[in-house]
Amino acid sequence: MQSLISVENVEKLIDEILSDLPKWRKDMIHYIKDENPELNTAIIELSQKTNLDPKALATGAYMAYKLIENEAGNDSLFDESEFVEE
Repeated sequence: MQSLISVENVEKLIDEILSDLPKWRKDMIHYIKDENPELNTAIIELSQKTNLDPKALATGAYMAYKLIENEAGNDSLFDESEFVEE
């Protein structure tokens, strides 16, 4: 199976995140609250129910969300033949 996330996408996003991690995370909090409030609720709930660091948990979740979102504009995100019933 082809990878859904490109190396270029990962490198670009990591550079963006590391340029100012606290600001990026803060911006993503507001972005996710608007775009996908259910995800924001899930992140908060998971951090409250575990001993995981809430900032690290949120950063990982936001990063995964942005990686998938960035790839969604790419026509090769899914191989449509995988969804064709024979």
